[in-house]
Amino acid sequence: MGIVVLFALSYFIPLLFNVAQLSILVLILLFFLDLLIVFIGRKKLEATRVLPDKFSNGDKNQITLDIRNNYPISVYLEIIDEIPEQFQVRDFKIKEHIAPNKSKSVLYHLKPTERGEYHFGNLNIYVSSIINLVAKRFTFNHGDMVPTYPSFKQLKKFELLNINKNSLEYGLKKVRRLGHSMEFEQIKEYVLGDDLRTINWKATAKKNQLMVNQFQDEKSQPVYSIIDKGRIMKMPFNGLSLLDYAINAALVISNVVLKKHDKAGMFSFSKHIDNVVVAEKRSSQMQLILESLYNVKTDFFESDFSRLYGSIKRHITHRSLILMYTNFETLDGLNRQLPYLKAISKSHMLVVIFFKNTELDNLINEKAETVQQVYDKVIAEKFAFEKRLIVNELKKYGIYSILTTPENLTIDTINKYLEIKARGLL
Repeated sequence: MGIVVLFALSYFIPLLFNVAQLSILVLILLFFLDLLIVFIGRKKLEATRVLPDKFSNGDKNQITLDIRNNYPISVYLEIIDEIPEQFQVRDFKIKEHIAPNKSKSVLYHLKPTERGEYHFGNLNIYVSSIINLVAKRFTFNHGDMVPTYPSFKQLKKFELLNINKNSLEYGLKKVRRLGHSMEFEQIKEYVLGDDLRTINWKATAKKNQLMVNQFQDEKSQPVYSIIDKGRIMKMPFNGLSLLDYAINAALVISNVVLKKHDKAGMFSFSKHIDNVVVAEKRSSQMQLILESLYNVKTDFFESDFSRLYGSIKRHITHRSLILMYTNFETLDGLNRQLPYLKAISKSHMLVVIFFKNTELDNLINEKAETVQQVYDKVIAEKFAFEKRLIVNELKKYGIYSILTTPENLTIDTINKYLEIKARGLL
């Protein structure tokens, strides 16, 4: 543009014509010099896209680009990685600078919001010198694929190896152990907090001090995570559907159950019963559950609770803890399924887990200034009140429930399981 301006001004100032001619000659020489620097030689740039074996759904996953500069000069890079179409990113670009004969790792993160296969395209890197008149494109890593699984990264966060020490850190309740199983372990001295019902009066009389019976925690109890994959679970929240939140929570609670030496199992239901994993505590159980949860997708049908009850009746023969992830928006919706829930709770301990509508909470907390806003606020309060009525209705029939927000689903489910275990309710 400067040369064009010089040529234009040389019409009025003839001396500038020679300057413009010299400038365009310098430009051409620089162009050919830049061309020689950037294009001469083979394998002047090496790059590899390093991907994890699998993505964790709903979490940030690190992608590493290892780049080596074999040029004898510093080069400037413009990196355009063709990331999977699920992210819908069309302006992905990273600019970097690498010294001569040096290597560099470039990091970026991707946060998937749905499970499945994620296909990467080419890794395109445009190389230019300090002259920056031409750029050479290098292409690497065509056709990489990474499967996206339920959020296995949460397993580390909620690892029960240290859960008793770190329970407050994650918001978990400290529950004093109130119950016991019928398996006797030993007689010990009474300490403050022991259950008075376990006092051994004969041993107390002999020792002349309070003695109590100590019982072992009953282990190897079956715990099933049952996931509703009907259309009501497709509701989105912060990029993930309720179904994905339920799947992530089911994966974590299954790990917790196995760490507590119970048996973990799961299956999903809608119009049909699918993804069945029988409750066991073998070493490969978590991998089986992970592979089953990977394939769970909504079928957009209305969930058939009668078929669910029939399947539980046939296949779960021992009394089990059933964690059912579903959603009820109205009391009428619950009443249609209540007979089947009551029937299930007769043979098993049933915990119905459903979700608060946080959008309604935001609407309720907003100040209403117009008639329409007042109307919307009243309707929102009505629906929020119905959620609380659902909890009371389930409690009336001895069915446990968890009404939670999607982001607190995993913690609240773990709390309820630990409470049930601590109180010996199962």
